[in-house]
Amino acid sequence: MAPDRAVAAQARPEQEFFCFRVGDLRLGVPSENVLEVLRAGLLTPLPRTPSFIMGVTGHRGEVLPVVDLLRFLSKGEARIGPRTRLFVGITGSYVAGVVADTVLGLRRIPVAEILPPPLGGDASAEHLLGVVQGHGTQDAINLLNFSKLLQTARQRAVAR
Repeated sequence: MAPDRAVAAQARPEQEFFCFRVGDLRLGVPSENVLEVLRAGLLTPLPRTPSFIMGVTGHRGEVLPVVDLLRFLSKGEARIGPRTRLFVGITGSYVAGVVADTVLGLRRIPVAEILPPPLGGDASAEHLLGVVQGHGTQDAINLLNFSKLLQTARQRAVAR
Protein backbone atom coordinates (compact mmCIF):
# COMPACT_ATOMS: atom_id res chain seq x y z
CA MET A 1 0.00 0.00 0.00
CA ALA A 2 1.24 3.46 -0.87
CA PRO A 3 1.59 5.94 2.00
CA ASP A 4 -0.98 8.70 2.24
CA ARG A 5 0.31 11.93 0.63
CA ALA A 6 -0.44 13.98 3.74
CA VAL A 7 1.59 11.56 5.86
CA ALA A 8 4.46 11.60 3.34
CA ALA A 9 4.48 15.43 3.31
CA GLN A 10 4.69 15.53 7.10
CA ALA A 11 7.55 13.04 7.12
CA ARG A 12 9.51 15.13 4.62
CA PRO A 13 8.63 18.83 5.00
CA GLU A 14 9.15 21.05 1.99
CA GLN A 15 9.45 24.76 1.42
CA GLU A 16 8.43 26.52 -1.78
CA PHE A 17 10.90 28.89 -3.46
CA PHE A 18 10.60 31.24 -6.41
CA CYS A 19 13.72 30.47 -8.46
CA PHE A 20 15.35 32.73 -11.03
CA ARG A 21 18.65 33.48 -12.73
CA VAL A 22 20.47 36.79 -12.80
CA GLY A 23 23.90 36.90 -14.42
CA ASP A 24 25.65 33.62 -13.60
CA LEU A 25 23.74 33.20 -10.32
CA ARG A 26 20.81 30.86 -9.78
CA LEU A 27 18.84 32.18 -6.82
CA GLY A 28 15.74 31.27 -4.88
CA VAL A 29 13.49 33.38 -2.67
CA PRO A 30 10.79 31.98 -0.36
CA SER A 31 7.56 32.13 -2.39
CA GLU A 32 5.74 34.02 0.37
CA ASN A 33 8.07 36.97 -0.38
CA VAL A 34 7.03 37.21 -4.06
CA LEU A 35 3.84 38.97 -5.13
CA GLU A 36 4.12 38.80 -8.91
CA VAL A 37 6.42 38.81 -11.93
CA LEU A 38 6.30 41.51 -14.60
CA ARG A 39 8.22 42.72 -17.62
CA ALA A 40 10.92 45.24 -16.88
CA GLY A 41 9.67 48.58 -18.15
CA LEU A 42 11.21 52.01 -18.18
CA LEU A 43 13.24 52.89 -15.12
CA THR A 44 13.72 56.37 -13.77
CA PRO A 45 17.20 56.72 -12.26
CA LEU A 46 17.46 58.43 -8.88
CA PRO A 47 20.35 60.70 -7.99
CA ARG A 48 22.45 59.98 -4.89
CA THR A 49 21.23 56.44 -4.33
CA PRO A 50 23.40 53.36 -3.87
CA SER A 51 24.53 51.70 -7.10
CA PHE A 52 22.40 48.59 -6.42
CA ILE A 53 19.23 50.68 -6.82
CA MET A 54 18.77 50.87 -10.57
CA GLY A 55 15.96 53.39 -10.29
CA VAL A 56 12.21 53.37 -9.79
CA THR A 57 9.28 52.26 -11.90
CA GLY A 58 5.56 52.75 -11.65
CA HIS A 59 3.51 49.70 -10.77
CA ARG A 60 -0.23 49.69 -10.02
CA GLY A 61 -0.14 53.35 -9.01
CA GLU A 62 2.84 52.91 -6.68
CA VAL A 63 6.50 53.86 -7.08
CA LEU A 64 8.60 50.72 -6.89
CA PRO A 65 12.38 50.83 -6.29
CA VAL A 66 14.25 48.36 -8.51
CA VAL A 67 17.15 46.43 -6.97
CA ASP A 68 20.08 44.90 -8.87
CA LEU A 69 21.03 41.83 -6.81
CA LEU A 70 24.31 41.40 -8.71
CA ARG A 71 25.51 44.81 -7.56
CA PHE A 72 24.09 44.34 -4.07
CA LEU A 73 25.95 41.02 -3.69
CA SER A 74 29.09 42.41 -5.43
CA LYS A 75 28.81 39.84 -8.24
CA GLY A 76 28.65 42.13 -11.27
CA GLU A 77 25.94 44.24 -12.84
CA ALA A 78 22.52 43.33 -14.25
CA ARG A 79 21.46 44.54 -17.68
CA ILE A 80 17.87 45.36 -18.59
CA GLY A 81 16.89 43.83 -21.93
CA PRO A 82 13.69 42.94 -23.77
CA ARG A 83 13.45 39.55 -21.98
CA THR A 84 14.32 40.88 -18.51
CA ARG A 85 11.72 40.38 -15.81
CA LEU A 86 11.17 42.00 -12.42
CA PHE A 87 9.62 40.21 -9.53
CA VAL A 88 7.83 42.23 -6.90
CA GLY A 89 9.27 41.16 -3.58
CA ILE A 90 7.78 42.00 -0.21
CA THR A 91 8.73 41.58 3.42
CA GLY A 92 6.82 43.41 6.10
CA SER A 93 6.25 46.95 4.83
CA TYR A 94 9.19 46.83 2.37
CA VAL A 95 8.33 46.30 -1.30
CA ALA A 96 10.84 46.31 -4.16
CA GLY A 97 11.23 45.14 -7.72
CA VAL A 98 14.14 42.76 -8.26
CA VAL A 99 15.81 42.16 -11.65
CA ALA A 100 15.70 38.60 -13.00
CA ASP A 101 17.24 37.57 -16.33
CA THR A 102 15.27 34.32 -16.43
CA VAL A 103 12.43 33.03 -14.27
CA LEU A 104 12.96 29.35 -13.45
CA GLY A 105 9.62 29.01 -11.65
CA LEU A 106 8.40 27.73 -8.31
CA ARG A 107 10.23 24.78 -6.77
CA ARG A 108 9.25 22.75 -3.75
CA ILE A 109 12.49 21.87 -2.00
CA PRO A 110 12.68 19.34 0.82
CA VAL A 111 14.05 21.10 3.91
CA ALA A 112 16.47 18.20 4.46
CA GLU A 113 18.18 18.97 1.11
CA ILE A 114 18.98 22.60 2.01
CA LEU A 115 22.67 22.79 2.88
CA PRO A 116 24.03 25.57 5.13
CA PRO A 117 25.70 28.56 3.45
CA PRO A 118 29.41 27.99 2.77
CA LEU A 119 31.75 29.00 5.60
CA GLY A 120 34.36 31.60 4.86
CA GLY A 121 32.45 32.69 1.78
CA ASP A 122 32.18 36.23 0.57
CA ALA A 123 29.98 38.93 2.07
CA SER A 124 26.93 37.68 0.17
CA ALA A 125 26.84 34.52 2.34
CA GLU A 126 25.29 36.54 5.17
CA HIS A 127 22.13 36.89 3.07
CA LEU A 128 21.78 33.17 2.31
CA LEU A 129 19.41 30.70 3.94
CA GLY A 130 21.33 27.87 2.33
CA VAL A 131 22.22 26.14 -0.91
CA VAL A 132 20.49 23.33 -2.79
CA GLN A 133 22.67 21.18 -5.02
CA GLY A 134 21.32 20.26 -8.43
CA HIS A 135 22.40 17.47 -10.74
CA GLY A 136 25.59 19.31 -11.73
CA THR A 137 27.74 22.02 -10.20
CA GLN A 138 26.03 24.60 -12.45
CA ASP A 139 22.60 23.61 -11.12
CA ALA A 140 23.10 24.72 -7.50
CA ILE A 141 20.57 27.27 -6.28
CA ASN A 142 21.49 29.81 -3.61
CA LEU A 143 18.48 30.42 -1.38
CA LEU A 144 18.25 34.03 -0.22
CA ASN A 145 17.08 35.29 3.14
CA PHE A 146 14.96 37.88 1.35
CA SER A 147 13.72 39.60 4.51
CA LYS A 148 17.27 40.24 5.71
CA LEU A 149 18.36 41.27 2.21
CA LEU A 150 15.64 43.92 1.83
CA GLN A 151 16.22 45.25 5.33
CA THR A 152 19.96 45.56 4.67
CA ALA A 153 19.31 47.23 1.30
CA ARG A 154 16.98 49.73 2.94
CA GLN A 155 19.52 50.48 5.69
CA ARG A 156 22.27 51.06 3.12
CA ALA A 157 20.01 53.30 1.02
CA VAL A 158 18.78 55.38 3.96
CA ALA A 159 22.25 55.73 5.51
CA ARG A 160 23.41 57.78 2.52
